Amino acid sequence: MFFSSLVTTLCLAGAVLATPYKRFDGLTVELSGPAKSVDSIDNLKFTATVKNTGAESVKILKYATILDDKLPTRSFTVKKDGATVPFTGIKLSVSLNELDDTAFTVIPAGEAVTVQHDIASLFDFASMGTGTFSFEPITNFKVLGAADDFKGVESFSKIQATANAMTVEVTKDIAKRELPQLNKRAVDICTTSSKKSFIDASYTEGKALASGAISYINSNGANALYQAYWGATSTSRVTSVLSAVANENSSSRTLSCVDSYGACSNGVIAYTVISTTNIYYCSIFFNEVPSTSLCSGTSVASRNVRGGTTLHELTHAVAGTDDVTYGCAADQALSDSQAVINADNYNCFTTQVYADTRC
Repeated sequence: MFFSSLVTTLCLAGAVLATPYKRFDGLTVELSGPAKSVDSIDNLKFTATVKNTGAESVKILKYATILDDKLPTRSFTVKKDGATVPFTGIKLSVSLNELDDTAFTVIPAGEAVTVQHDIASLFDFASMGTGTFSFEPITNFKVLGAADDFKGVESFSKIQATANAMTVEVTKDIAKRELPQLNKRAVDICTTSSKKSFIDASYTEGKALASGAISYINSNGANALYQAYWGATSTSRVTSVLSAVANENSSSRTLSCVDSYGACSNGVIAYTVISTTNIYYCSIFFNEVPSTSLCSGTSVASRNVRGGTTLHELTHAVAGTDDVTYGCAADQALSDSQAVINADNYNCFTTQVYADTRC
């Protein structure tokens, strides 16, 4: 994965359809890697060959799939004795409106592409102990015809390619590895005062959005808006996540405008490094708007409210949320179990509460 310039769970800042992925035999993934037994996680290097056996070329969004060999997104599911090994890479927020061809991989009919992955720093092997691990490629692909123009997430077909998994025993060295940084020094603030002020404002607004949503739930219970986003999930479970954001007061967590991990490429708005819970903001974040713009100038569905973005990242940092899907309509189509762990549900719900109660 990366690893000359950098090594998440992806968020797409646009509406990602929540329909199930369909099994598709036209794409296959062949995984190869180390011997059945290695003495160090440094030897966990895999090669994935993705072949298009169909009659037409395809264009695949590569973020957070086995095709993503540049950024430290989650390209594998790793387990030991049936338990999932914690992912420690990066979770991204990405704007579909900012994507270009570098976000996609094109595979002509009858041809294949090969990608390399080095995953030692992307999972917490140390917490699991030595033993036998399974490695399954993530092959939930969003696909276009190679000649098709991207006109929003509705353009995609969602498919699940066939793939093999591998098992490898690690006998000795499983010590934690750190993600490589481009910028080695500690960067806890922005030296650009305007950007620092923008981040600080988004932080204040994000916590206020969380507090407002808690008050709303406490006053209205599981009303229609609540059920649209959370279904039958208990209100206490949702408010516990929102409370973790509203009460966040870490003096050590980085909120930085410096792209220390080199992940601010092609549509990335912000990212959270899961191993540290530090948050890094990319240039397009600074085009977002304050919460007050929900009353005139933007919409909840546009998902360009700076406090909502920071709230989203804080739910990763303090409450362990994931990125199942993105987009308010897609959020509402999730199952209850998916919705409560999906960071974007908290973004869309809290901004909708603000719009309904403050505008």
